[in-house]
Amino acid sequence: MEREKAIEKAARMLRQSRKTVALTGAGVSTESGIPDFRSAGGLWARFDPMEYGTLGAFEEDPRKVWNMLRELIGIADAEPNAGHMAMAEFEKSGILKGIITQNIDMLHQKAGSHTVVEFHGSIRAFTCLECGRKYELDEVHRMALPPECETCSAILKPDVVFFDEQIPVLALQQTEDLLRGADLLLVAGTSCQVVPASMIPGRVRHGGGSIIEINKELALSGMAEISFAAGFSETMTALAEALSL
Repeated sequence: MEREKAIEKAARMLRQSRKTVALTGAGVSTESGIPDFRSAGGLWARFDPMEYGTLGAFEEDPRKVWNMLRELIGIADAEPNAGHMAMAEFEKSGILKGIITQNIDMLHQKAGSHTVVEFHGSIRAFTCLECGRKYELDEVHRMALPPECETCSAILKPDVVFFDEQIPVLALQQTEDLLRGADLLLVAGTSCQVVPASMIPGRVRHGGGSIIEINKELALSGMAEISFAAGFSETMTALAEALSL
């Protein structure tokens, strides 16, 4: 399908949808200067995720894991790109009911999106696993790394979901609420390989909904009604223009 016709069709689907929900992954943030964790130069190419990305590893040697985490919290300085901004306009206009994101970078919120389910947590907060005290990111920024709890001196853990952790109950509940009755899923920047988020497109499709995919490397070609093998910002901007946003 020619790009112009695909944009027109996708815009028509978005206008006619009763409830559109978005699912986003690392690919929507690469244009904001955040490398995809799984890319050649990404975090997992330099830090074995099973050695640095599990709760078990953190509990065994938190100082070692913070060699990786000190790079991770740097993404808090990133700014949203045009795609994030367009998606926020979709929500403002009522076209998009909410976003389920696998990202921990808070860029959707920075762009102005309000209904955002952080499926894998975020770096906005940290927790002491010993005494339960919570800290905000700006507090951690003022601490020497690795940050230590001011109450019990234990090393703080960011409120992100490690590989051997369960998805937070609240995130699962919020996801259920968003997906209930969704007839269109806008999938952007995710390879749909990480369970259980990877099951969301199939669930919408099997429930009779349609899928629009935006991925430089398509992951849902056999499932999506429309697939854009293109950048996030350029495609979202084109859709916004087609919708007169």
